[in-house]
Amino acid sequence: MTSRHLLATALLAALLPLVACQDREAQAAAQAQAQAAAAEAQAEAGERDFEAAVAIENWALAKAQADVLLARYPDTAAAERVRAKFDDVAAKGDAVREDARTQALWSYNTANVEGGEQLSAAIYAKDTIDVDGTGAKRVQLIFRDHPSWGRSSYLVLQAGDFDCYPSCRVSVRVDDGEPRRMAANRPQTDEAIAMFIDDERALWRLLDGAKTVSIEFPVKAGGTRTAVFEVAGLDRGKLPKWG
Repeated sequence: MTSRHLLATALLAALLPLVACQDREAQAAAQAQAQAAAAEAQAEAGERDFEAAVAIENWALAKAQADVLLARYPDTAAAERVRAKFDDVAAKGDAVREDARTQALWSYNTANVEGGEQLSAAIYAKDTIDVDGTGAKRVQLIFRDHPSWGRSSYLVLQAGDFDCYPSCRVSVRVDDGEPRRMAANRPQTDEAIAMFIDDERALWRLLDGAKTVSIEFPVKAGGTRTAVFEVAGLDRGKLPKWG
């Protein structure tokens, strides 16, 4: 073999690894490009689902679609477009869930009584309260429309008693506003541990647009207690005569 042949063979031997390396790099680049295109296509499908949920204002579903897209395909152009809308959609979803939660805090009852139909709306205080040293228990606020007795608003305890014979005043605060003093009375009855707030219409009006209503009331065990009610979910239409 001549020196020229030896040189050509050596050059070919040197070039083969370089060509093979370039082929591998080209294959890797092509594979990465294909994977990126596939990811973008999947992300765009997720974006369409997200936009469809937004169009019907299903904020919970839209947020769920966005969560999946952003987790699986965070570096895609579709993810970037969805990310720009995410905070607004999440806030609307949170608002919907909060509305549903506060609405569920209220219970409504219709009962046939002498003289017609009795309607009521009731809600428990946010936290349980110890009113007599026997442990924390639930406090309830009720609005009632009775065909014979008219409209009433009152608190109900499960234990202990109110210090409101024959009458007293309670402090009512709406959200972070100034407290308002309102007349109340504990009727002479053993049917329930109840204390009526005399100006039921004023109390009802205070709930309109409120998030919370706090009522501070005197108890027989001494001092006062405060019950906080998350009232934002009240369906005022359930007691139509109250306005």
